[in-house]
Amino acid sequence: MAPVPTERDLRLDLFRGLALWLIFLDHIPSNLVSWVTIRNYGFSDATEIFVFISGYTAAFVYGRAMAVSGFIIAAARVLKRAWQIYVAHVFLFAIYLAEISYVSHSFDNPLYSEEMGVLNFLNNPDVTIIQALLLKFKPVNMDVLPLYIVLLLWFAPILWLLLRSPTLALLVSAAIYTMSWMFEWNLPAYPSGDWAFNPLAWQLLFVFGAWCALGGAARLARWTKSRVVVALAFCYLAFAFGIAMTWYFPALGAYVPKFIGEAIYPIDKTNLDVLRILHFLSLAVITVWLVPPDWPALKSPACWPAIVCGRHSLEIFCLGVFLSFAGHFVFTEVSNRVFMHVVVSVSGIAIMVGAGAMISWYRRVERQGSGPRPPATKPGYAGSET
Repeated sequence: MAPVPTERDLRLDLFRGLALWLIFLDHIPSNLVSWVTIRNYGFSDATEIFVFISGYTAAFVYGRAMAVSGFIIAAARVLKRAWQIYVAHVFLFAIYLAEISYVSHSFDNPLYSEEMGVLNFLNNPDVTIIQALLLKFKPVNMDVLPLYIVLLLWFAPILWLLLRSPTLALLVSAAIYTMSWMFEWNLPAYPSGDWAFNPLAWQLLFVFGAWCALGGAARLARWTKSRVVVALAFCYLAFAFGIAMTWYFPALGAYVPKFIGEAIYPIDKTNLDVLRILHFLSLAVITVWLVPPDWPALKSPACWPAIVCGRHSLEIFCLGVFLSFAGHFVFTEVSNRVFMHVVVSVSGIAIMVGAGAMISWYRRVERQGSGPRPPATKPGYAGSET
């Protein structure tokens, strides 16, 4: 049986918190501050970070439950978490639509409804609500939670296999990924098309994260610490950066050989293109090389804001969706100057940090007021399931 980690890695919360910030910045249309996010300088973006860490964390939490209590108990806990995220998604959907509809009517600007992808809801609310409950209808910026729900629904059997035969589980995941490309498998969306994040493809990154949590990272350690591998990772990031620059400065495209363009395009986000996976893995190799698990800064005040957001990723992600639309509203109705872009972006992140701190405080008080509890995974730290 694969080893189950007993101590949560603070780097998980740090980088998931940073990913939530980047997702928030990227979700605000025409946000100049989003130029600091990684999506502009390579093939992958914060979504890959979020999905990988979610898989890693799920294996950390439910792997122990399955090892101690068995498959049925662990599967029940996984399905309970999927249900909690589904309920959060439904509430997010309702409040998000109310926010968009209110602003659209109050300021007599129907473009908000069109830009946010809710025009069909306003025209056919009865049908659209049913499709939303079936996870087929998703407004702009609301694709991540449905993806996570579907990934959790089938996670229990893959976790069982990961604990007994990690290599076989990873091969099964890779086979599903390959077949989704070969046969163009995806889930249908409403009113047309397919899911923006194909679960049959993105499950590979989720399962890979779980595989790393259950001993895979230790098996890869000699490779991730290799100077040759680190050098190759830097080279690939430099290549991706060069290609990305041609998107913004077309004149640079003349220096890219034609056969390279024919080989790499299109770089498909929906189906998690291999180039995006390699870009994420290169970032991961360099991150592991630069930030060891015992890095002192992880317990410093400088990292605390991102860590406190990463600990409560579900709540902070939902808050970020509301804030991103609020930022879009400010840019449209108040001011679109660079200064306002900075104010909105910084204020949004500050609100997310404040919310994360409040949730941590509330949970700490709740634990103190309900009698003795088992110690947290680390002194003074209570890990979250997602």
